[in-house]
Amino acid sequence: GILLTHHSRSVRPHEFETMRKFMIDILNTLDIGLNATRVGVVQYSSQVRSEFTLKAHAKLENMVRGINQIIPLAQGTMTGLAIKYVMNEAFTAEAGDRPKVPNVAVIVTDGRPQDRVAEVAAEAREKGIEIYAVGVARADMTSLRAMASPPFEDHVFLVESFDLIHQFGLQFQDKLCDMDLCNTVEHGCEHQCVSTPGSYYCICPEGQLLQEDGKSCGTCKSANIDLVLLIDGSKSVRPQNFELVKKFVNQVVDSLDVSAHGTRVGLVQYSSRVRTEFPLNMYHTADEIKAAVMKVEYMEKGTMTGLALKHMLENSFSEAEGARPSSRNIPRVGLVFTDGRSQDDITEYAKKAKEAGITMYAVGVGKAVEDELREIASEPLEKHFYYTTDFTAISTIAENLKLNVCPEESQGEIEVKDPCACESLVEFQQATMSNLEQITQKHILHKHRLLFSFR
Repeated sequence: GILLTHHSRSVRPHEFETMRKFMIDILNTLDIGLNATRVGVVQYSSQVRSEFTLKAHAKLENMVRGINQIIPLAQGTMTGLAIKYVMNEAFTAEAGDRPKVPNVAVIVTDGRPQDRVAEVAAEAREKGIEIYAVGVARADMTSLRAMASPPFEDHVFLVESFDLIHQFGLQFQDKLCDMDLCNTVEHGCEHQCVSTPGSYYCICPEGQLLQEDGKSCGTCKSANIDLVLLIDGSKSVRPQNFELVKKFVNQVVDSLDVSAHGTRVGLVQYSSRVRTEFPLNMYHTADEIKAAVMKVEYMEKGTMTGLALKHMLENSFSEAEGARPSSRNIPRVGLVFTDGRSQDDITEYAKKAKEAGITMYAVGVGKAVEDELREIASEPLEKHFYYTTDFTAISTIAENLKLNVCPEESQGEIEVKDPCACESLVEFQQATMSNLEQITQKHILHKHRLLFSFR
């Protein structure tokens, strides 16, 4: 959407700061992202200036920084000119407008327009732009109604002062939440569309998974996942090998489609105790995750794998730490990486994790115990359990992660062979990457765009 803000000489400096806070408050209620809600800001007075376009910022923090850098124009009130600019320039593909996604413009003004607004606003509405008109103090109600989309009780707001503008923010959020996008956009969902505040997503019937386009359904596991990696930080790993483990994690991350609505990744390190390095909801890009992984400090103590599995089940896959609700059918995947025998019992929580529907992968190196790895791993074992003797082998695992094949199409079964043999290492690498990729691909969630305008 576009936020049109008006800043004339009549808007005092402290009022403009209130306007700034109002815009940021609006943004904080939205799910910002290039595949979610896009927001552009246009300021107008006697002239019109785009502060940033719909595609300029993919992250909320960058958008807030852009708003804080706005310099007031402090001239006249050419509202009609501003609406025309939004219609012809702001909502264009070049500026980041997406087809079949609702366009919303919010016009904020404190005065009477110095040009004609009725005709150009009508043209904008005919082009499918939904217009909210927010008047402050000296704003003219007739002009607000001439700009806004019907019904006016939902799209026209008048507040006595800039200090009260937050009231509109609350009402606007309610309006956005009340919108049933599944009934207002061409969602293209093959099976069923589900509306959420300011957005929607597609779901598939039981036994099928959402495909890469975010709309069609299929039996191949090409959905997004919630992935939690449990890495062994025991003393036997040794510092130089722990760095290789971190690189392994980052190579896995490189193979995933990471985003707030795509695949989420959490990381837990364990030794004599368990520490969440970052939960599923902390980072939304691969670069952020990889930077955080490289900062992880080696714990260098015992090997409490059972305690780590308990932590993963009770904490890491909780909604509080960013796991999507089970009703969304986002696959939950745990990957345990260890180099030795556990010092506690793993049986109870290995079993409970799988009973909770978590698909478990077990990767063992060096002195890892095969029976424990098999107990952790999901069935069929040949697809979920891997072992190699040497840490240096793990550095090449991610090279083959792009084998996007369905389970029933995979070529043969993976046997656990002499890990010193080159053939075994190649199979180990390919199978690990292939299976992770099978259950990873993208929900494309289309969201509202919001247009802000200052006077």
